[in-house]
Amino acid sequence: MDNPNIVLVHCHDLGKYLGCYDSAVETPQVDALADSGVRFDRHFVTAPQCSPSRSSLMTGRHPHQNGMLGLAHGNWELHDEEQVLPELLREAGYETHLFGLQHITEYPNRLGYDESHSEEPLTADAPPSVHESARARDVADEFAAMLEDGDHDDPFFASVGFFEAHRVEENGDFGFEGERYGAPAPEEVEPLEFLPDEPGIRSDIAEIHGMLDAIDDGVGTVTDALESAGLTKDTLVVFTTEHGLAMPRAKGCCSDQGIGGVLLWSRPGTVEPGVVDDLVSNVDVFTTLLEVAGAPQPDTDLAGQSFLPLLEDDDDEDFRERIFAGMTWHDRYNPMRAIRTDRWKYVRNFWHLPDVYLTRDIFCSAAGSEVRKTSYGEQRPYEELYDLEADPLEKENLLADGDLDDSAAETARDRLRDELLEWMETTDDPLLEGPVLPGDWDEIRLRNEE
Repeated sequence: MDNPNIVLVHCHDLGKYLGCYDSAVETPQVDALADSGVRFDRHFVTAPQCSPSRSSLMTGRHPHQNGMLGLAHGNWELHDEEQVLPELLREAGYETHLFGLQHITEYPNRLGYDESHSEEPLTADAPPSVHESARARDVADEFAAMLEDGDHDDPFFASVGFFEAHRVEENGDFGFEGERYGAPAPEEVEPLEFLPDEPGIRSDIAEIHGMLDAIDDGVGTVTDALESAGLTKDTLVVFTTEHGLAMPRAKGCCSDQGIGGVLLWSRPGTVEPGVVDDLVSNVDVFTTLLEVAGAPQPDTDLAGQSFLPLLEDDDDEDFRERIFAGMTWHDRYNPMRAIRTDRWKYVRNFWHLPDVYLTRDIFCSAAGSEVRKTSYGEQRPYEELYDLEADPLEKENLLADGDLDDSAAETARDRLRDELLEWMETTDDPLLEGPVLPGDWDEIRLRNEE
């Protein structure tokens, strides 16, 4: 087979909370996938939230370039002219399949899949966070059934989307359905290093463990099904997520805990196992998958670049010197843009918001309650700078007092501030024109002018 099958397995709100990334959890199936291929240790996403980040994975462009400045069920849509991964792969001769979650658009037909195996469409009154048809074990079983029933002489692309580990609302509170998933007792889990060890936080961590078991089982079902069908060597399996854990100081934040995500890349016999420590963005995944498939790149201003050279030469120091990320809308206006290098992180905030932004699902959670007590009333600074070598958890904002005593930090601030602005200008970021209105802001402006 000239071009491999491609199976893109993705889930919600996971970050790098996996055994293969040295977290204190047991994920044997995911860890086995990592051992069989390449683990990207510094893979980052373009937004610490679902739809915008996923839009970058599917278009190779930042959310403010492709139009997805907020959630798909919040009246945000990709620009009409955007070309998406399954559409481009289908044009290149791939049979394309959608299993489970997508959460990029309310109109999944525009994504270009030949067949959707999901039982429920994505609609405004039924956001994907409550779709029973997207539970990991069920979605993986549907994929396995497709392999058993089909003729796969032609290459196929399968998007396999898991609901977990997304919070679920019950009586106004958001948790991870610990009882449903058989979560361990809170005292049996390790605290998260970027959060205090408080009871509400620990109880939420325990519930995440239950959902992790489902994700791990789903990945195992996918890889076992490929092996049973004799397709392991003919298939590239990619496992990723769209942003960090649904916990304070992660989801909804441009910290590494918010924009760092798993990326595993496995094709036994073709891809040599190993670890890539270069900076990689999820816009690069789009570009690389098209190259793997022998498909042409779209005629748009792509933000990504192929990282295939990194799989052949891990000393490629010229791949990326920096990655960009940002956020505009979630359940409220939260405009921020960030630039990260090997050593430095610079964040520019554009609105008056609490120091620790909590998305609604985190705000109304046990962990969110713990953090609100001490941090929610503080004002967020307009500029943040972190020395990631000295402060990997980003606890000390070097710009908090306004004055910099360190010449290296001052040089970094000036350089990254300029580079961030240049990037915003080059990519036509609407934040440069002022506050971004929700939904179709062009239509709103036209109405205001009438």
